[in-house]
Amino acid sequence: MKKLALVVLTLFVSMSHAQEQKQIPQVSVSGEGKIKVKPDQVVVNFGVENVGKDAQEVKKMNDEKIENVLKFIKKFGIPSSDFQTTNVSLNRNYDYDKKKYNFQASQSITITLKDISKYDELMMGLVDNGINNISNVEFKSTEIEKYKSEARKLAIKDAKKKAEDFVSVLGQKVGKALLITDNSSNYYPPQPMFKGAMLEMAADMGGAPRETLAVGEIEVITNVSVSFVLE
Repeated sequence: MKKLALVVLTLFVSMSHAQEQKQIPQVSVSGEGKIKVKPDQVVVNFGVENVGKDAQEVKKMNDEKIENVLKFIKKFGIPSSDFQTTNVSLNRNYDYDKKKYNFQASQSITITLKDISKYDELMMGLVDNGINNISNVEFKSTEIEKYKSEARKLAIKDAKKKAEDFVSVLGQKVGKALLITDNSSNYYPPQPMFKGAMLEMAADMGGAPRETLAVGEIEVITNVSVSFVLE
């Protein structure tokens, strides 16, 4: 009997305590902060590739072109800290149509160019010295962290403005934030892609100066979800 009374008492206290805990009136909204940034550097990944019947001959051809490319890069004034070999390979492949084996040698290099105005000059020089593959061109900003911080602040302001719009017709006010969730994901703007055939065509067109790349802008975007107290 005592045990039953204790259980009933505990249940009564729990129910009373739950009733005392009132739900906090709140509004949950999303916010976005977006900043467009002009890039101040470009990262280019390119390579040299050769195919032939003899492994040593193919490797030798590739090494000679890479040597010329590296000499040009140094002569162009790119510091050693801003370029690096990223991949070296020598593969034996089977050609099912010709029923023969061949060998493919390739080497990739990545350059960080900190003066975008020299992009065209650099690329034409690389082509002239033997590269036949550009796998990626990526524009960057050296102050990206500063712009990310600004975008976060804009996202919170946007969320608060939305919350104020929602509650303005209810005669209430937006109070302190209860919860902030960052819903951002890394944004990678589309990058131009080039292949060997295009580079060979460009080299055959002569060395007339031309502008070949639209730099555009980088978008720094932050998305948040915020829950505000209603007052």
